[in-house]
Amino acid sequence: MAKSALLKSSLAKKYWMALTGLFLCLFLIGHLLGNLQLLSTGENAALHFNQYALFMTTNPAIKVLSYLTYISILFHAIDGILLAIQNQKARPVKYVMNKPEKNTIWASRNMAVLGTIILIFIVTHMVSFWARMHFDKNMPLQTVMINAGGMPQEFYLTTDGGYLPKAQVLQGAAVIKNRTEFYDATANVKIKEGYKDLYKITVAFFKDAKLGLVYTILYAISMIVLGFHLYHGFGSAFQSLGVNNPKYNGFIKNFGKAFAIIVPLLFAIIPIYIHFFIK
Repeated sequence: MAKSALLKSSLAKKYWMALTGLFLCLFLIGHLLGNLQLLSTGENAALHFNQYALFMTTNPAIKVLSYLTYISILFHAIDGILLAIQNQKARPVKYVMNKPEKNTIWASRNMAVLGTIILIFIVTHMVSFWARMHFDKNMPLQTVMINAGGMPQEFYLTTDGGYLPKAQVLQGAAVIKNRTEFYDATANVKIKEGYKDLYKITVAFFKDAKLGLVYTILYAISMIVLGFHLYHGFGSAFQSLGVNNPKYNGFIKNFGKAFAIIVPLLFAIIPIYIHFFIK
């Protein structure tokens, strides 16, 4: 009974909000470092990003962290909703002279709204990229153009560092199974494995002739919302965990502000760069 009461208490909810929120901050850093490869202009930019995507979707340790991230997002969202409802019930009648804008910042008063917008963004973002990477049977595989016999030919770039002429697949000499695996068409023996071309999907998404600019603007707005959410949430998480000491409160506050500006800004730069500068 005591355990159930503890899990349902507002204090427990705040602890979970803080812990899941800080874990998701770590996720943001890792995700950003991987996505910054999209700003590369080298000839191997697509390969490096697709290698990163392959690693993130096949490495066992990363898979465990991924599931932990999904759970944290859901828990953070649900816990936030429950806390907002609980706080609302605690004050059913607004004070006549209540002026919260003098005591709290705008972000802290609208964390539920900001969080809801971010959750909507996460869902649409996962449908556009994560779901395609994992479940789209028509997901393109990375190809390169190579001069063979004096003529440019298209080859599939494979994970073993080799190539497979696309013409062989089109002519039926080789077949694609399980979205990335190439098999000998007659012996049914696996011969190669290709890279899912997430780089191509991402660039095409933000450079779409009709909606690319809209997607880019909406992404940038979502990052502004994320920035406001982090601006209050980062410092609040440490307070909820009882980390409150004059010696390092200033550092936590300033680091949180910098984090809330730099991380969303770098995320926002990526689609803007893709839309306006990648040819």
